[in-house]
Amino acid sequence: MSNTALAWLAIVIYVVLGFAIAIAARRHVGVGMSDFFLADRRVGGVISALTYSATTYSAFMLVGLVGLSYTGGVGALGFEMTYLCGLFLAVFFLPRFWLAGRRYGYITPMDLLADRYQSKMVGVAAAVLALVFLVPYSAAQLLGIGLLLNGMSGGGIPVLSGILVATLLAIAWSRIAGLRSIAWTDAFQALVMMVSATILLVLIISELGGLQAFISRFEQQHPELLTVTSGDGLWSINMFIGLTLPWFFFSLSNPQVSQRFFIPESVRAMRQMMAGFLVFGFIYTLIAVLWGFGARLLVPGLENPDMATPTLLGMSFVPRALALVAMIGIVAAAVSTIDSILLTLSSVWARDIYRGVINPGASERRELRVGQWVIPIMAGIAMLFAWQASTRAGLDFMIAPLSAAASAGLLMVVPSIFGAFFWRRATAAASISSIFSGALVVLVLQVTGARPLGWWPGVWGLILCTVIFIAVSLVTRAPREKADEFMGYLAEKLSSGKYV
Repeated sequence: MSNTALAWLAIVIYVVLGFAIAIAARRHVGVGMSDFFLADRRVGGVISALTYSATTYSAFMLVGLVGLSYTGGVGALGFEMTYLCGLFLAVFFLPRFWLAGRRYGYITPMDLLADRYQSKMVGVAAAVLALVFLVPYSAAQLLGIGLLLNGMSGGGIPVLSGILVATLLAIAWSRIAGLRSIAWTDAFQALVMMVSATILLVLIISELGGLQAFISRFEQQHPELLTVTSGDGLWSINMFIGLTLPWFFFSLSNPQVSQRFFIPESVRAMRQMMAGFLVFGFIYTLIAVLWGFGARLLVPGLENPDMATPTLLGMSFVPRALALVAMIGIVAAAVSTIDSILLTLSSVWARDIYRGVINPGASERRELRVGQWVIPIMAGIAMLFAWQASTRAGLDFMIAPLSAAASAGLLMVVPSIFGAFFWRRATAAASISSIFSGALVVLVLQVTGARPLGWWPGVWGLILCTVIFIAVSLVTRAPREKADEFMGYLAEKLSSGKYV
């Protein structure tokens, strides 16, 4: 059987299993917004941890980060470890989101901001930010799938076909049972990606003569990749900060991640979710970086670093069955990220834009229907973006920088989130002006390629939006009554120590 036929067969098996899980999840779905988009806030700790992991780690890791490690060496490890270091923010904010969500019935992070600042337009501003910048992030996942299937099939599966398959699956699994479908399929996908990735790493190390020989060969052949300022000129302090700053705040700035803070069924489940994700993330990061190092030794000179993973999976020492399972694990992880983003964006459209501004009197049933119909629209936009990006993929295009660039725009909501929880003086006018001004700066710098003083767009945007947020808050009126109620409630609950 040809490589193309085997790849399609693996995809068919994966699709059948995925649909079986999604349909099983549908039996437990209710009719409300909370049930469809948050699984009625009753997700157990293990499933919460696995869906959080699968949502966060996708094509970026075993395609994008592997490619970045292949090109940039150990700097890629530092780049990704910054994300794990930033998770202390998640540990700090998780109980606050969770408590506030249960107390006030929030569906989206934007819903929380709109209520806390007593302004629907704050929710709209944060919603527009997410809609603009999550599209290229979704496109990066779609493109990763397209490149992977193209490489695994020896070019038999066009990149566009892989993008289309991933898009259709993300739409279907988002629509079938909402978050329950995604959480259940995520759990399955996370286990597949971790097990297959670990086995393949063992094979790579074995092919290179064992762990000691692997390390020794890499030190001798590529010593320049073992310093952060190396990597054929890839890394510089400005680039490192520009890439890692969005990653440090990722758990707060990306709504498809922070929305997961609402779903654990109990305090115990909340703790299990974070602990499980930290362990999963650390192991998975090491695997991805070592894949990149191994690829550099086994297949040097790749023109497109993002092809390192497909090339590895196609090598003779990798059993065909394992290569196909690893391929499906990566595809599944990317699909889980995309359908999570689609679910979040659809809930944002329904709650923060449609019901928040367009039709405030809409019933919850109508609101839910609007959210469900937005899913294929947003998926189509992301697919078009991925297709356009695929036409220029090469030395100047890598999935990891594209993902970080998209996350840079989402940074502009961070001051508003901090202000909502910790500053009674924070105002709606400050939130709106800081989000839009920062996002505009990021967009202009991204489009023009300009980097004043060598600083990346996300750095300039975060500086500007923070300054504007503080300055405007000091000269405008804050919703003190709501701030006192909101912050007072959280302070009372957290003072017990039960939620920390």
